[in-house]
Amino acid sequence: MLIKHEFEVRASAKYLFDLTQDYTLRQEWDTLTTESYLLNAKQAAVGAQARCIDGNGLAMDIEYVSYKPNEVAAVKMVSGPYIFDQFAGGWHFKALSDGLTRVRFSYNITAKPRWLSWLLTPILCLKFKRETEKRIVALTTYAERQFAVLPPAHPVAS
Repeated sequence: MLIKHEFEVRASAKYLFDLTQDYTLRQEWDTLTTESYLLNAKQAAVGAQARCIDGNGLAMDIEYVSYKPNEVAAVKMVSGPYIFDQFAGGWHFKALSDGLTRVRFSYNITAKPRWLSWLLTPILCLKFKRETEKRIVALTTYAERQFAVLPPAHPVAS
């Protein structure tokens, strides 16, 4: 089942992309995970794997399948909690101006067991949708506050 969220943030696409894909900063803003880190790489890239652990201690290992800095990062689940049969997600960033970006989260989720997926997938997606809405508010609040105090990218010469 596909879940999509689209919203605008008063920050640059580069800043948002870097913020969302930097696992050393993830706990500063991410309400969905209490711990996350890269497993086999020093930075996110196609093929890099990461582990994300939620507040209940449930862990999911993901692998980057697409990575285009400042624009797209997409992952698929490699292993995860029993309830997930499949999980894939993408972050899309579109610069509307130097200080305004449209962000789209999209997730595709299927629950286990497969014979009961028709019932469990909508329930799992509803919970995930609510958690993602909290995550969006936290990301937007954090990013706009931090981006506002950054020095200009191109200082004016005097």
